[in-house]
Amino acid sequence: MPPSGTKLIATNRQARRDYEVIETIECGIALKGSEVKSLRDAHVQFADANGWIHDGELWLVGLHIAPYSHSSGVFGHDPDRDRKLLVHREELARLRSRVDQERLALVPLSLYFKDGRAKVELALARGRRRYDKRQLLAKRDAEMEARRAMARGARGD
Repeated sequence: MPPSGTKLIATNRQARRDYEVIETIECGIALKGSEVKSLRDAHVQFADANGWIHDGELWLVGLHIAPYSHSSGVFGHDPDRDRKLLVHREELARLRSRVDQERLALVPLSLYFKDGRAKVELALARGRRRYDKRQLLAKRDAEMEARRAMARGARGD
């Protein structure tokens, strides 16, 4: 979840199911004007978005921001372009070493506005296997059933 005092635009719910989140960081994102306006209308999809470190820079690849409805040709933007993420150089070096050594992925979890600036919550995550996902769902269902049983017991049903 993004910090309090922010306006949430979108979350990547699929990411928490497919990946085990180890650590999260907040990154700025370099956008064009029409992209910011489109984000304010929440026209964004995380489908296959992920982070890549290329030539000493951090990029967000696969994020789809729909064209702004009131912009025309020249002033619009490419909806699927790679977008540069803004982090400190030391943070980038630390992320690069962990991604390379531990075989981790950089996955965007949420997109939000904080003090008028667009931010991305990026997770350092390890991919889950299919059986891990099933175990996670079974555990979650068992916990939910236990809570229901306790609630029924408290009511005296």
